[in-house]
Amino acid sequence: MKRIGVIGGGQLAWMMAGAAKKLDVELIVQTPKADDPAAATARDTIFAAIDDAQAAAKLAQQCDVITFENEFINLNALKSLAQEGVCFRPRLEALSPLLDKYDQRCYLQRIGLPVPPFSLLENEADFPSQFPVVLKARRHGYDGQGTFIIQSKDELEALWDRLGRPSLLLEEFIPFERELAIMAARGVDGEVVLYPVVETQQEDQVCRRVIAPADVSPDTVSQIETFAQTLLTQLQVIGIFGIEFFLTATGQILVNEIAPRTHNSGHYTLDACEISQFEMHLRTVAGLPLLPPKMRVPRAVMVNLLGYEHSQSDYPEKRAKIAEIPQTFVHWYGKTESRPGRKLGHVTTLLKNRDPQEVATQIEAIWYNA
Repeated sequence: MKRIGVIGGGQLAWMMAGAAKKLDVELIVQTPKADDPAAATARDTIFAAIDDAQAAAKLAQQCDVITFENEFINLNALKSLAQEGVCFRPRLEALSPLLDKYDQRCYLQRIGLPVPPFSLLENEADFPSQFPVVLKARRHGYDGQGTFIIQSKDELEALWDRLGRPSLLLEEFIPFERELAIMAARGVDGEVVLYPVVETQQEDQVCRRVIAPADVSPDTVSQIETFAQTLLTQLQVIGIFGIEFFLTATGQILVNEIAPRTHNSGHYTLDACEISQFEMHLRTVAGLPLLPPKMRVPRAVMVNLLGYEHSQSDYPEKRAKIAEIPQTFVHWYGKTESRPGRKLGHVTTLLKNRDPQEVATQIEAIWYNA
């Protein structure tokens, strides 16, 4: 039996548990709090901050290989462990150009992948001449946090002052037609496997829905698959990546962001695919064969259950009512606190003839009391 250490104990690590059992793999997680989702499903837990390198050293003593649930790690602190022979998958060198969003943009541009025009905001001379623009924190931004759409110079200056004038990524605002994503995995032998291209629908920079597969042209799918292959091969990565894209009205495809891990846009795979993204990731990390990630149904829709109030409720009545929808699967993350925008769970409905938007609207009407 292989023991895999996971730095991070949120819902992504929690959802690896079923796949780990299937593959006869034991998970040991490093996470700060006892009520973090994965603490309840892992074989063992080291309670420590994600960026605690001493805790990671203890984790390494109990595991054959270490992987990551999120990118809030202290990369420099982990390098000494890698030098001592600790096996990280993805390897630290593959993560290095991706964790800082400005560095990520530069790397993608360097390997020939198309990205929105971007620059660095470090002083007032860097202010753009045209608006709107997108401002992003270089590290630790997620679910809309650290991302701002700015309409004017005055708004930019006020926000920058409020943030303490840090170095930020400045991007041209892209009036996209759709947002798309793909999950892509690469194994120890260099084989790359690709999940279907999906459409993601965001509100306030937080993913609300995922439709699989996306209703886009074969040429769009082919370009996205080529970009994913290029990225994983250039990085020589072992693991699964979530890659997000903008599709413009003219058909141009731009890389938006890279998540070097399992990702929200791949949650539908738990129920709609023969191999979930979580099993695929563990297969890459454990050095097991990668199997084709075929969909079991023609289409599926995933809806995130986001917090809309401050409460301690786990909403059993609403979850039960949603579960009554045919071919619907509710995944509840066991978080003890609800707050606006927090991801508390997700729902996947397998579709044959039903319209994904109608099903998503039905689920959201129950959840948000619409």
